[in-house]
Amino acid sequence: MESSKKNNIKKRESKNYRLVIQEEKTYKEKFKLKLSRTNVFLTGTFISLIIVSITTSIIFFTPVREYIPGYDTTKMRIQAINNLEKLDSLINQLSINENYLQAVFQTINGEDYKNIYTNESQRISVDLSELDMSLRVEDSILRKVVEREDKFNVIESETQTLNLEMSSPVRGIIIESFDVSIKHYGVDIVLKEQTPIKAVADGIVLLSEWTIDSGHTVIVYHKDQLTSVYKHNYLSKVKTGDYVKQGQVVALSGNTGELTSGPHLHFELWDSNGPINPEDFIIF
Repeated sequence: MESSKKNNIKKRESKNYRLVIQEEKTYKEKFKLKLSRTNVFLTGTFISLIIVSITTSIIFFTPVREYIPGYDTTKMRIQAINNLEKLDSLINQLSINENYLQAVFQTINGEDYKNIYTNESQRISVDLSELDMSLRVEDSILRKVVEREDKFNVIESETQTLNLEMSSPVRGIIIESFDVSIKHYGVDIVLKEQTPIKAVADGIVLLSEWTIDSGHTVIVYHKDQLTSVYKHNYLSKVKTGDYVKQGQVVALSGNTGELTSGPHLHFELWDSNGPINPEDFIIF
């Protein structure tokens, strides 16, 4: 029984077929092809492999792959690289801004500012004993001449300049001036309580909060790395992150905070090098 089945299978596999193309009227053969199960299978497999190879090559080596779902385009890759670069720059800038704000907060609270960019181990010590400190007579004469000329020089010798035009935050009488020696980094202007305090220039509000020492405090960041500070306010009229225009009211004067003895405005100006005297640039 099993042998007969095997014989039938062999007969079916051994059968050959012929594919013929004829003319309809004359039945003349135009094309004929001898077929069997084996060569049909091999031919189909070969053709399928060729189709798969061509399709794969087109996908991998031509821009057609960009239209296939799941593949990223060249534009997407370029955009991703640009986004990574922007993200890295934003992270670095955020770190710089956080360090800057920390320094401002320490100054507001009366703490000593610690420069995180200074590495004590990198400081170079110089032995002054090795320097030649001897002066010649000609040098002493030249120094005296220069000092005498500078004493009567009408040209401003101050190297600190600002390109930003600023207006006065308020009109009033200055009762205490700028003095770095006693850590008084601004000017105190006596005012009636709830007098409008205005921004000296366009800028962004870095801080608008209550502090123990300074009460309601507003800090505005301007161009050219300039920062203005308004302390002891009765009330703040802006929020952190607000954009303010020159002359816009940012607060009302008051007598808030522990470091105050009466209604006044404590006003400061800071640039990238530290505090500067507001009276050098603003007429109060």
